[in-house]
Amino acid sequence: MTAGLVRRGLPVMVAMMLALATPAAAEIRYNADYTRVCLADGGGRDCIGLAADRCMEYSAGGYSTYGMNACLESERLWWDEALNAHYQDLRSRERANDTNAVPGQPPAAEALRDMQRAWIAFRDATCQYEALRWYGGTGASGQFLACQLRLTAEQALALLGYLAEG
Repeated sequence: MTAGLVRRGLPVMVAMMLALATPAAAEIRYNADYTRVCLADGGGRDCIGLAADRCMEYSAGGYSTYGMNACLESERLWWDEALNAHYQDLRSRERANDTNAVPGQPPAAEALRDMQRAWIAFRDATCQYEALRWYGGTGASGQFLACQLRLTAEQALALLGYLAEG
């Protein structure tokens, strides 16, 4: 399980905490519908973290370190799927439009790819920094996951905005 979490962009420290700290009685009740409804109602950035918050509230042990981390990771994964879908749609559109590229400028699909790679490095460095502020305490993993959730959601919304521009 730890290797899969690390492949998804979680540092080894956080992946190990999630893999090893799973209480047998934990029942995580994550429901992405809170986020979907909020977005459909035009909530935008106000929707970020909503489903994770409800998960913590309605799950047995939801406010334990494990419960909070599981709820945050569940919503982060939801936003990551949205981000990847928006990225693929935007990249396809940019590839189709790259026949109109400005001479001397990189094709838009390549610029989008480079932007996304730079954003991933920014996200990871930012979240590592935020987690370090907890000095290795149990809150570090939650802070890292909350940061990953927030920045992933913001990037998903940014890519959706580019798509909406046409």
